Amino acid sequence: MNESIDSQKNFNYLFGLINLAVVFCIVWLLWYVFLHPNAVMKLYTPMYGFSLIVALLTVIVLMNNVAGYYPFAESAPEGMGLFARGIILTVVSILLMLVLIYGFFWGFIGKFGIAYFSPKSIIASGGIGAEMFVARENASTAIVYFCTAFLWLAIFWRVGFNRWPWQNAARGVLAWSRLFAILFFVSIAYAVLFHPHVCSLFYPAQLKAGVEPWWAEFAGTGSAFFNLGLVLCTLFWIIASDMLWEGYPWKLMEKDGEGTLLKGVVAFFVTLVLGMILLFVLLKVMNIFWDEAFMGGQYTDGPDFRYIHAGEIGGFFILAAFILKNYFNNFPNFGGIWSRAIIRTAITVIGGMLIYLFYFSPATAFFLGKVYGFAQPGDTPLVWTILFLCVIMVQCDFFEGWPLRRTVGVETGAEEIPGEIARNTA
Repeated sequence: MNESIDSQKNFNYLFGLINLAVVFCIVWLLWYVFLHPNAVMKLYTPMYGFSLIVALLTVIVLMNNVAGYYPFAESAPEGMGLFARGIILTVVSILLMLVLIYGFFWGFIGKFGIAYFSPKSIIASGGIGAEMFVARENASTAIVYFCTAFLWLAIFWRVGFNRWPWQNAARGVLAWSRLFAILFFVSIAYAVLFHPHVCSLFYPAQLKAGVEPWWAEFAGTGSAFFNLGLVLCTLFWIIASDMLWEGYPWKLMEKDGEGTLLKGVVAFFVTLVLGMILLFVLLKVMNIFWDEAFMGGQYTDGPDFRYIHAGEIGGFFILAAFILKNYFNNFPNFGGIWSRAIIRTAITVIGGMLIYLFYFSPATAFFLGKVYGFAQPGDTPLVWTILFLCVIMVQCDFFEGWPLRRTVGVETGAEEIPGEIARNTA
């Protein structure tokens, strides 16, 4: 995500802080209208609201990272302002989110293929829990898992492979080829990491449709929260290497500025190992505060809670990385790349922990309508985190940073990093 030298020197950090405060207020307003449990629409059930928000983020990443805005222009065309372009892309993303949830998952896959993706199909199948609320929560859980797998591999693909092996193809060919390649691996990841857990949500468990969770013995739980936590911890390192480390060390394996098979494979496995290490470290820290988890333990004592909580912390780190990059100009911008990378990573970890302390403070009882505490039933911090990320990405990608930044001309290859162009301070 390259920016001009003038932009880095002239960046107004006070304006960035004000912009962040405005974004926080927008997130709070959206939460109050759509998700607050005691306000207007009350979609935070929590899995139903979770599925809607993660589907929106999925569509944003699809439009930006995968399709490169195809069939739209990569940046605002002449005669169209950034504001108009941002509005159009935002409306399109919301419509695609609705189509994805209600058309693709509920109306197509859940109706003609896999029943648990549709609440109506679950109810029609009968059995225990076949009523609308529980059926919708179970279907939403499956959608959250599938979208998480997509986010992981789509963001990784741009960092690891980018346009390879279609670097010489037209935009449309690149977009569709990358989409189908990613969906192929997403299907495998979902089937192995999440499908067994969804099959176990029903009584009796759907053992002919999915195997018993293969991770249950060594993870201490059959919940796919184990895999969800691992994916989110891994995703943090993918995003950190892209934003905070400026694409290194993977850039060292590029050829003529393009991704390669070696770069993608190495980036995938190294970030996966780093994700495992982060998950392990976070679990050990939790053991210090809450002692060892055990199978059958409730709330903070349950292994399933520990894994999802590690993923939630990874989500806070990801949010902090986006805030540092977009509202504080990826500070610092001096010194060697590795000194910058280390300092930025340290700032991100500290920022993530500050967000953690805010979320689990009494303040969120007012802002989010949540009950104070760490392991309240139905509390899913990832919903608020992902909503925050959606608003940040809409501003920084669809509106190209407006009004914090204003476009001054293309400086880097727009095809390589869709939507990322040289910007100057407003």
